[in-house]
Amino acid sequence: MTLQEKIGQMTQAERVAIDGDRDQITTLGLGSVLSGGGSVPADNTPKGWADMVDAYQSKALATRLKIPLLYGIDSVHGHNNLIGATIFPHNLAMGATRDPALVREEQQITAIETKATGPQWVFAPCVCVVRDLRWGRTYESYGEDPGLVIEMETGIEGFQGRHKRDLSSPRHVLATAKHYAGDGDTVFGSSTTGTFTIDQGVTVTDRRTFGRIDLAPYVTAVRKYGVGSIMPSFSSVDWKEDGVGNPVRMSASKELLTDVLKRKIGFDGFLISDWAAIQQIPGDYATQVRTSVNAGMDMFMEPHTAPQFTRTLLAEVQAGRVETARVDDAVRRILKAKFELGLFENPYTDRRYAGTIGSPEHRAVARRAVAESQVLLKNSGQALPLAADEEIYVAGVNADDIGNQAGGWTVTWQGSSGDIIPGTTILDGIRQNSSNVTYSADASAPMAGHDAGIVVIGERPYAEGLGDVGNGHTLNLPDADKANIDRVCGAIRTCVVLDVAGRPQIVTDRLPAMDAFVMSWLPGSEGAGVADVLFGKRPFTGRLPVTWPRSEDQEPINIGDRTYKPLFPYAHGLRTGARTH
Repeated sequence: MTLQEKIGQMTQAERVAIDGDRDQITTLGLGSVLSGGGSVPADNTPKGWADMVDAYQSKALATRLKIPLLYGIDSVHGHNNLIGATIFPHNLAMGATRDPALVREEQQITAIETKATGPQWVFAPCVCVVRDLRWGRTYESYGEDPGLVIEMETGIEGFQGRHKRDLSSPRHVLATAKHYAGDGDTVFGSSTTGTFTIDQGVTVTDRRTFGRIDLAPYVTAVRKYGVGSIMPSFSSVDWKEDGVGNPVRMSASKELLTDVLKRKIGFDGFLISDWAAIQQIPGDYATQVRTSVNAGMDMFMEPHTAPQFTRTLLAEVQAGRVETARVDDAVRRILKAKFELGLFENPYTDRRYAGTIGSPEHRAVARRAVAESQVLLKNSGQALPLAADEEIYVAGVNADDIGNQAGGWTVTWQGSSGDIIPGTTILDGIRQNSSNVTYSADASAPMAGHDAGIVVIGERPYAEGLGDVGNGHTLNLPDADKANIDRVCGAIRTCVVLDVAGRPQIVTDRLPAMDAFVMSWLPGSEGAGVADVLFGKRPFTGRLPVTWPRSEDQEPINIGDRTYKPLFPYAHGLRTGARTH
């Protein structure tokens, strides 16, 4: 390979940047193309996706060496960019299930639905350990305890299969453990990215604590599951051992990328930078490129600056500031993944499973995941389960908004409210179980004569640092939700409150008015799974994967803290039996 061809393999561009001139794939010899959140073909169907990816692939195969393209996508809770895909609960909900086999099955389905449309590589799972609920990516974590996160890493096996040979099948994709490391453990107020408060901030810690909490899931991802790629975090680390105040960006840390991850832990896959992440490293662009390559980064997600990246790295190598051996190491790692995926033999999309996308069988697994993730936090007087013959009053916008219940990373990066994907809302599920249902979003309809009231509260969609508390968000309930609780719980004999949100919210002052309180998380496309436990078709078995605070200013609070007085402790979750009639 020529030096230019090697550098091309290390370069990843966003599809929008090359779609108007797809010959860039050939002229730059790009190793990879990605779809960011919401970056979709004009025909957002399985065929539209596969046709697009194959068209890009044909341009890669027009290069001298015919090295196939690796296409990456954020399939973080299903093939979530594709309308009609099965959308699973977000990771925090899956942590509540305590069911590693279910997580494996979920990611297996996600792999099948994704690969049938072209992409062979997913930027998932997030194996971050969330230590502060004010983080806008809280729902992307499986929980606050590294032990729980490690348990849920069966998802890597769901993506990749049990053996390396499985990667080449149409049922598996290359997985990415992210975001290495400490992204869920940054200090509130430490972020310097725009108006973010905690996302992409600084993890202030000592190496021993970092190893125990933040690094531990990556040891498992590498040594037990052989994860094929790892994405270093936007965040920085500031070691206490040498005095606080000199943080190093993860993309620039040779200690953590090369010495720890590749040499000590033994990672033999490749590192992919996050979205233009190297551009947050101090210095000019040449310094940023040189620093990150020399630190151990292998492939560079430079969404809109791929040509500039290739020119810059070429100049750095020619000037002797980046050794050819480092480039060779990166390219070997990337080509190894392409060979293991069988792309040289079968570069184009295998569409045989396209008909299973969003199938009843796949949706049934998602519905079971929703049911298993529900956490019953309070149940006075056996308010739950409900009986189908009761007159039921339902209030709250989130009861009948599939966009809100799916959350961020759904069709678009930030997600959106409204009827954005096919599936069932929570209200749909309730109506499947009872014909005696009144729905009033603002609790303005008359309540007399109803046996039970269900108030659905929660958040609206957001993703990443745009969801940080202090960046337009709070853990406190909106006034409309408080008003709905007050109206319904004050007027109806049995009052059940469901929280549809990406993280615990502050309910301390309203909890006494509730007979039952359920954390429903972000359930995805199969809201009927919530009703399955409300009416006793399935038992409540979920347990909190994070500690539930009494107030926003109690954050960060985590199991093991010296002073630990939460509203609900980590692993709390009441159980009910399923109805037998």
